[in-house]
Amino acid sequence: MPLDPALNSLGFAKPPSETRVVVAMSGGVDSSVVAAQLAEEGYDVVGVTLQLYDHGAALAKKGACCAGRDIHDARRVAEEMGFPHYVLDYENTFREAVMDEFADSYLAGATPVPCIRCNERVKFKDLLNTAKDLDADCMATGHYIQRMVGDHGPELHAAADATKDQSYFLFSTTPEQLAYLRFPLGHLKSKEETRALAVKYGLGVADKPDSQDICFVPNGDYAAVIEKLRPGAAAAGDIVDVEGRVLGTHNGVIHYTIGQRRGLGIGGLADPLYVVKLDVDKRHVIVGPKEMLATRMVPLREINWLGDGSLMDGGERQIAVKVRSTRPPIDAILRPISETEAEVELLVAEEGVAPGQACVFYDPESTRVLGGGWIWRGY
Repeated sequence: MPLDPALNSLGFAKPPSETRVVVAMSGGVDSSVVAAQLAEEGYDVVGVTLQLYDHGAALAKKGACCAGRDIHDARRVAEEMGFPHYVLDYENTFREAVMDEFADSYLAGATPVPCIRCNERVKFKDLLNTAKDLDADCMATGHYIQRMVGDHGPELHAAADATKDQSYFLFSTTPEQLAYLRFPLGHLKSKEETRALAVKYGLGVADKPDSQDICFVPNGDYAAVIEKLRPGAAAAGDIVDVEGRVLGTHNGVIHYTIGQRRGLGIGGLADPLYVVKLDVDKRHVIVGPKEMLATRMVPLREINWLGDGSLMDGGERQIAVKVRSTRPPIDAILRPISETEAEVELLVAEEGVAPGQACVFYDPESTRVLGGGWIWRGY
């Protein structure tokens, strides 16, 4: 909430009734509560839901955003709260901007994070532009992250509830996008508070389970999706150790990720082995002891800097980073190479850091998100 009493709760110097806000509605409880809350406060709310992939397949699938059931749920919330709701067909955009890169990244031996690309290339780009076309003053989402206004403008901060924090998935939000976005749930202390608000507003989605899967990957079966997008991708090959000795065979590099131990089919060894590298050209899954997974040097590119000034200002700096969405930030040193490239040195080695994942920067003294970049090769 703003400190200035002349501003409404979204930060504008005019009544809520004269403030139009587009709410990105997935059909889940979080975005539904955002829309209902803003509607109750008297804002001129417009709900928008994106149809991102094949509707027929979506109707038979539970637990993912933007499926047929979710579109219905979003529309019902809009009807209950009395604001307009639109469904936009973004299937082609989503496939080109997110799904194709996901498949190609896996085929190249990387471990992509498609939810970040979806936020970056679809929700906070195309949908945000649609919101502007609708003459909205801002766009609101149900993400658990905080937007605060600092001395140099809007800042991105981790959510108050660390267990629901989504800052890892939103590091590529640009300063220009941040100026237009609002995240009304970021200050809540728990998901139970969100569900209590859903009950307060009488929403039918109050008890709806959270989605767990990537929306276009049913039951976490990455390989099946990649084979559908890239027929013939699951070419068989060898499982080899770091010396090149063949230990077994596999039915496609796309079935493996860095750090994997289970399902290798090479039992009977004295010490457990883990996937330490994928060589797509040779179709090799390379395995080694657990200590080979430990990484301290992390090369980054496509950096989005959200700190004050330029990334290059002042040279290297102490920061905290996340190299996994589920782990807390750890201490690191950021060494810029250019405005979009850097090397991060982890003070304590992390296991399973893989190309294709994100490394997100945090201010070690606060909750502020300083940006992040994409891990693009291993050492």
